[in-house]
Amino acid sequence: MKVEFFGVRGSMASPGSNTHIFGGNTSCVYIEQNNGKDLILDSGTGIVDLGTRLLEKEHPITILLTHNHWDHIQGFPFFKPIYQPNRDITIAVGNIDDKKTEDAILKQMSGSYFPVCYQDLPANITLNTALSSQKQFTINDFLVSTALLNHPGGGTAYCVKADEIKVAYVTDNELSPPEKTKTTISEWVDFIKGADLLIHDAQFIDADLPLKHGWGHSTIDQVAKLAIKADVKNVVIISHDPSRTDEQLLAIEKHLHTHYGQQVKIECGREGRVFDF
Repeated sequence: MKVEFFGVRGSMASPGSNTHIFGGNTSCVYIEQNNGKDLILDSGTGIVDLGTRLLEKEHPITILLTHNHWDHIQGFPFFKPIYQPNRDITIAVGNIDDKKTEDAILKQMSGSYFPVCYQDLPANITLNTALSSQKQFTINDFLVSTALLNHPGGGTAYCVKADEIKVAYVTDNELSPPEKTKTTISEWVDFIKGADLLIHDAQFIDADLPLKHGWGHSTIDQVAKLAIKADVKNVVIISHDPSRTDEQLLAIEKHLHTHYGQQVKIECGREGRVFDF
């Protein structure tokens, strides 16, 4: 299995001279099995470059969305395969609270929002609103488990298994929310237990709290401690704050290596990073 990062930023894209090391594109991760079958996790601006690559492949495309916040869907109108005639594309929508907006990834291409209406796209696009409500399902030879995110508006975390490898994708998620908890710490430990790779949101550092407590994101130390408790092998922190510079992320990474590096392999997510298991 191969896991490749195309977007690791949260909230909004942040290109510029201060983000060229870690990248400025929003959430998108690509997973490919040894047999060539694949999955796309989220459709932030990172999916644009991925789309150019996928033009060369003829197989159906499957996108698993965590939720519909803009940084997770905003790359879709620029995803080139949607303009390919008869290209089969399935989108699994995250388990969100407002069921009336489940089609937001398509509806952003309507009215005055975008010059091309989603009804005019030549690809065969199927929106599946039922998959994320299932605890477990199989798609493209991947065994996928789900859990509810602790995030405003709801959402779904995915645990993906294939080629005897387990990858957990948990973003955006607040491990210790101030109000109702949809998934507890102990439940997260069970969900990600023994994962070969945990990809988890950690947009905050301790200095961001308590101002941002309840905004739906975790701190770097919370995620590191969770990973150790769950015997995870590798951790990649994503959903970087858009204002976080390369220098600041390098300092965060140094902190993580110093305090937790002997117990777990942990790093800040970078665009272009590849795990080849």
